[in-house]
Amino acid sequence: MVIETRAGRKLAYTETLPRTPGSARVARRLASSALRIWGLDELEDAAQVVIAELMSNAITHAKRQAVRVTVTRLDRRRVRVAVVDLSRELPRRRHVGADAESGRGLTIVDTLSGGQWGVDPLPWGKRVWAELSEVPGE
Repeated sequence: MVIETRAGRKLAYTETLPRTPGSARVARRLASSALRIWGLDELEDAAQVVIAELMSNAITHAKRQAVRVTVTRLDRRRVRVAVVDLSRELPRRRHVGADAESGRGLTIVDTLSGGQWGVDPLPWGKRVWAELSEVPGE
């Protein structure tokens, strides 16, 4: 689904998905499609990994049965990927040992986004987002 919000707002692709493991694949395809349409193919690999990590966290920790995925074009070279879920429990980066099988997701998000990620608490849940740029640090 494509949405364009009120005048002065950004163009975005968004979809509500069930909170199931298969939805991560759908979210990755949504991000890839948006980036190709916008001519931001260079960001596709990073966006797929970031959105998969954000979806994985929501699938594992959220309480309700649906999540909302959004890919927003911020400007000519930057996008924001976000996952909204209905849990108010905030994610946090963990430092895990080399043998740990999980717990690295937000560290990966932090690395791929150049530290440009965050959490917006909402009255009924949260939005976890990351910004990706064709030029790192922008």
